Order: sequence, then structure tokens, then C-alpha cells
Amino acid sequence: MSAANNSQQPIRFAYWVPNVSGGLVISNIPQRTGWDIGYNRKLAQIAERAGFDYALTQIRFTAGYGADNQHESVSFSQALLDSTEKLKVIAALLPGPWNPTLAAKQIATISHLSDARIAVNIVSGWFRGEFKAIGEPWLDHEERYLRSEEFIRCLRGIWTEPSFTFAGDFYRYRDYSLKPKPLDPLPEIFQGGSSRAARDMAARVSDWYFTNGNSVEGIRRQVDDLQTKARANRHRVKVGVNGFVIARDTEQEAQAVLQEIIDHANPEAVQGFGHEVKNAGAASPEGEGNWAKSSFEDLVQYNDGFKTNLIGTPQQIAERIIALKDAGVDLMLLAFLHFQEEVEFFGREVIPLVRELERRRAAA
Repeated sequence: MSAANNSQQPIRFAYWVPNVSGGLVISNIPQRTGWDIGYNRKLAQIAERAGFDYALTQIRFTAGYGADNQHESVSFSQALLDSTEKLKVIAALLPGPWNPTLAAKQIATISHLSDARIAVNIVSGWFRGEFKAIGEPWLDHEERYLRSEEFIRCLRGIWTEPSFTFAGDFYRYRDYSLKPKPLDPLPEIFQGGSSRAARDMAARVSDWYFTNGNSVEGIRRQVDDLQTKARANRHRVKVGVNGFVIARDTEQEAQAVLQEIIDHANPEAVQGFGHEVKNAGAASPEGEGNWAKSSFEDLVQYNDGFKTNLIGTPQQIAERIIALKDAGVDLMLLAFLHFQEEVEFFGREVIPLVRELERRRAAA
């Protein structure tokens, strides 16, 4: 879907579910965000009322970089679905620990339990130490994306074909029939990554492509590359971009909060995280990937969310979101410092401004 094609559709909003401890920044700044189920049930209800469309649960198996505790993504997603009525929840799945058989069965069941409000995010993996700790083989960069592509092809085949047969390098099926299949609409399939291999995979098989935060021009270049490849494959894919929101009454207040987060950063954890993720990206043929050009300050937020520059007044943030939409973005995946209060503020003060700007453009 090109920027021109998505211009008539309202941009959608998702938030990172804080189902791991430490929030979404590698900083010792005091936070009111909780990782427990009680906090997250209330947050999901706040987000639903605020106008958010999706919530994305995280998958982590081991402690590190401030995330000392982690709830498992699929079961946590089901708990949030039980607490809401309209919100769609995206469960992160990591090929290796999961295989398509288990994932297809889990998600099909949750589709029935939630009136088709479950989706999946296929995470190809960046944390080599995590794979080593749980006894999973660490594949090279290209192989991780090849496995993820097979995983997605298998999920979709199991969910749609009466009898599924597949012979790949990582997965094999012979006349496999899953019953019951998920409800319609089928679970949407998201995937992340900023490398060439990630975009190539999304252009072939994914419904949604998530990328790290970046400038408008940086995002535009990625979207143009992705959509050119998708059109050549006769495939349609939508785009989501990560952003960390600091919305305050004045730009000075917002920038002061950003500086406080960075000033309280945990240097050892930030540097360790940077080393791990840059090694993962360096293994790609082009030597780049997520976080390839991230500074220390960028890495304080896990997914380069500061780069998207959603930091300022509600009006400034709304205008920057529209600029990203013009670059071809269909969804904003957002993180906050104090989630409950700031998601509510975002829904009250920012989303209406975005909708008004969209209406003005439609009428022009």
C-alpha cells in the first residue's frame, strides 16, 4: 500500500504492552508503569477507551537490560482480551521456541475465545544470549528470516487449507488438517525488522511490517523499498512504526523529560544491549539492521523510539504523525514512560488532533 493509497484511511494506534519489568526504557528514572496483570488489565481498558486499535505483547525468555521479569506473550494476550471488548491484541511469537503447529493451534483457539481479536507478531530474534540460555540454535541473520518466512507460510497454510502439505528447510507437513480453524477475519500477521532481509520477507508474506523509529525521510525510504518489492510480488503489506511519546503542555517540558530519562540511563545495560543488537544486525549481508546507526541516547529506548520525535506538545506530535502517514505509515506503535496516565492523555489530547488533521486533508 503506497502513501497515496493509505491517505484516505485513518492512521491506527497500537501500544507496547509492558508485560516485562522495567518499562520501555533502559533507565533508572522513576516510573509508574507496572508489568503485573492488574496494571495491564486496567491499561488495556484505558487504551481501548482512548482510541487505540491494538496492543502488542512482548516475548522475552531471559532477564537482561532492565527486564528482570517477563510474562509469556500468548497467555498474557488472552488475559488482556478477556478484559476488553474491541481492542485487538498482537501476541509475539519467536520461531525456535515456538513451532507453527503449536502457534497455529494456540492462536486458532484464542480467535474463537476472543471473537477474532487476536493477531501475531513474528519475531526473528536478536538476542543471541537468550537462544544460548534456552538451548536453541542461533542461526545467522539470513537464516533467521528464512525460518520466519517459512513459519508465516505454515501458519497461513494451516489456517486456510483443508489439508496442508509443506516441505521447507525448517518445517515439514503432510496432509495436516487443523480444526477448528480461526474465525474470520483470520489473525493478522505482523513482523519486525529494518534490514533488507526483513523488508524482503514482509514484501512476500506478511500483512504488516513493523520497523524501528526513524526520521520521516528514513521511514519514507524504507516504505518505498518495501512497497516496490511488494508490488512486484503482487502482495499487499501495511506499515507500522515505533515511537516513544512524551506529550506535555509545552515543548520545553517534554524535552526536559526526555533529558531526564537519558540522564538516568543505566550505561552498562545500554551498552550491553547495543553490543548485542548491533552484532545481530552486522551479520546481515549489508552489515545493517535494527539499531545499526543508533547512538547511546537512541538505545536508551529499546526500539529507537526517540528518533521518531513524538516529543513535544499534542499539536506538534499530531503533525508529526500526519507527516509519517504521508510517508506511507499505516500504524503508530507507541511506548510511554507512565503508561496508564499517558495513554489516557494521548487519547484525549493527541488522537482528536490527528483525526481533525485527517478530516481537513480529506476535505481539501
